[in-house]
Amino acid sequence: MKTIDINCKEWFDKVNGNSYFSGTVTVDFGTPEEKSFTMPFQYGYGDQYIHEGFDTLLKNGLIPKEWLNCPSRYARENGVILRNFIQRNCKKRELM
Repeated sequence: MKTIDINCKEWFDKVNGNSYFSGTVTVDFGTPEEKSFTMPFQYGYGDQYIHEGFDTLLKNGLIPKEWLNCPSRYARENGVILRNFIQRNCKKRELM
């Protein structure tokens, strides 16, 4: 694994005061070994999308469990490029 890209969109529910996101996790972007995984619509705010992205990688057998809570350390110690981006203030329908 050379790269991990976590891209999400976030919607803020003003009525209830909650944030939600959905997105994709792509491993080895732009190479023949590229794999993409979808993160469904779910509650979370701040950097939660990064941790959920790593949970997606764990569920697909791409990282060991001990690295689940340390995304940046995992990337640094294993020579993996970690890129993450979240687009905020999206409409709910954009996340579905």
